[in-house]
Amino acid sequence: MSSNPASPKSAKAHLTRKPGEDQSPVLHYLQGVAQVTAGTILGITMLTSSIVAGGLVGLAISFRNLPDVRVLRTYVPSETSYIYDVNGKLLDSLHDEANREVVDLNDISPNLKRAVLAIEDSYFYSHHGINPVGVVRAFVANFSERQTVEGGSTVTMQLVKNLFLNPKRTINRKVAEAVLSLRLEQVFKKDQILEMYLNQVYWGHNTYGAETAAMSYFNKHASEITLGESAMMAGLIQAPESYSPFVNYQVAKRRQAIVLDRMRKLNWITADEEAAAKAQPIQLGQITSFQGSQAPYITDAVIQELSDKFGRDAVLKGGMRVQTTIDIDLQRKAEESAREGLGSVQGQGLFADQISLVAVDPRTHFVKAMVGGVDYKQSQFNRATQALRQPGSAFKPFVYYAAFATGRFDPDSTISDTPVSYPDGDGYYTPQNYDNSFYGVMSIRQALAQSRNIPAIRLGQEVGINRVIEVSRTLGIKSPMEPVTSLPLGSVDLTPLEMASAYATFASGGWQSPTTTIVQVVDSKGNVLLDNTPHPQLVLDPWAVASVNETLQGVINSGTARAAQIDRPAAGKTGTTSSERDIWFAGYVPQLSVSVWVGNDDYSPIGIGATGGNYVAPIWRNFMYKALDGVPVENFKPRSDFPHP
Repeated sequence: MSSNPASPKSAKAHLTRKPGEDQSPVLHYLQGVAQVTAGTILGITMLTSSIVAGGLVGLAISFRNLPDVRVLRTYVPSETSYIYDVNGKLLDSLHDEANREVVDLNDISPNLKRAVLAIEDSYFYSHHGINPVGVVRAFVANFSERQTVEGGSTVTMQLVKNLFLNPKRTINRKVAEAVLSLRLEQVFKKDQILEMYLNQVYWGHNTYGAETAAMSYFNKHASEITLGESAMMAGLIQAPESYSPFVNYQVAKRRQAIVLDRMRKLNWITADEEAAAKAQPIQLGQITSFQGSQAPYITDAVIQELSDKFGRDAVLKGGMRVQTTIDIDLQRKAEESAREGLGSVQGQGLFADQISLVAVDPRTHFVKAMVGGVDYKQSQFNRATQALRQPGSAFKPFVYYAAFATGRFDPDSTISDTPVSYPDGDGYYTPQNYDNSFYGVMSIRQALAQSRNIPAIRLGQEVGINRVIEVSRTLGIKSPMEPVTSLPLGSVDLTPLEMASAYATFASGGWQSPTTTIVQVVDSKGNVLLDNTPHPQLVLDPWAVASVNETLQGVINSGTARAAQIDRPAAGKTGTTSSERDIWFAGYVPQLSVSVWVGNDDYSPIGIGATGGNYVAPIWRNFMYKALDGVPVENFKPRSDFPHP
């Protein structure tokens, strides 16, 4: 009887046969399967190992190209610049996209630090940059609550994402984020990382950083905000615009409650503190990004001066604190006087649509007030600094100073007011007086008081037109000037700021500092970037200046500007151009120099009979009354105090 290979006995025999002996088909099959399985596993293992190895090589190459976190040791985030008046009143804030003010960690309320960590990274001080357990825990908590009650990314990961990586949600970015977070924690202390995060994080409405957000949402410094306010701010980080109390206060309150509940569960606050914070009334501030300036024509001029010095990018991102020369109270008086004055001009039947007024302190050459136009919202063109208009007879004092400085003339010297002609190109230039009359021989004092044109032309020829230009440059006038015969009558385009500044040098007795709208600029740490402390230099002959001051007082006391009398010694000069396109008055006392211009932007005539003496001098007078209220009366120094040149 043949044996059965399927029986236990025969199977055992088969399993115990020596190598090389015959085996059954089943065993052959089992051995084949084993060989194939082993080969497959080996193949899969080798393939997997190759993929992992390749991936690691790829990651290693990628990580090699990751940024060096040590650059943050010298990193300076973009920061908002602030412009203040001379007394520290805020006029404007300047920023690019990011409205941010950087502060030290110690200047941030402990309430806010705890609230942010509670909702974003409650294990911040125990992990090393990444927290896998925290990710799972946040997922479970958020899933069970069906809303975001705990952040998955650590504060460190959020920081490196904001500073170094793009926002795309990819595996490579998350891995890079983790690697950079580990590196960051090796280089910086926890408090340093938290400080960078709280100054970098976005809080909505173009507001970045805890300090700027606290000032915007609650009109408080970050060091001053309460537990309730801190919890509301911390709740915004996940979706700032959606959760903003400015957008939906009730949604912001619900987010606040989530943060407070999380803090209580962590035992960082008590139940009583939680209840009190929820019940605390929240007084909201206002959105601070891209607010309008308190004095836009001024701040535009300041920004231009800063940009010329530091570049516009530094102004918008450099965190500058700019103390301007402007007195905002005086500025309001200037705006009021200009508005009332232009209304008066228009009310008398003249056609003028614009006005400019500039006030300069002669002792420092600081610009104290500046009106660049009627309405900044309608026109941002700053006529005080950008409008080049002919000053007419208001230019004549520069000619008279040049004559006095020669030593050959004084206020009582005589000059002929008679017809005269001068070669001019292919023909002759024949000047005329405003009233087409001639007074004959007269004193220089009288000629200037009555604003006679021909005596000014004669003096210009006596001293030389190039010398008049030279004097104008010394006085700070930078606008282009051509050496034409008619220059003494103001046939040149100047700005109201140039006129006020030039007259300020007469008011100071010939002493001058660079005219500026800025006193000082410091950075956010208090380091001085620019110091414009005046260092006056004597640039004019004192006797000649005293002679100008004496004759220009006569213009107000008995000449064309009697409407500018202000019950104290004052000097000044009217200006009216041909066809009545521009009317001026520029005048001064020892403490203040002011120029006022009235005209039309399209250079159209103002109207027949429009003169600086009749219409602009009263505007100057009204402003000076307001500006000098309570200011002691001062006299100009007489010629006798100085040696004759």
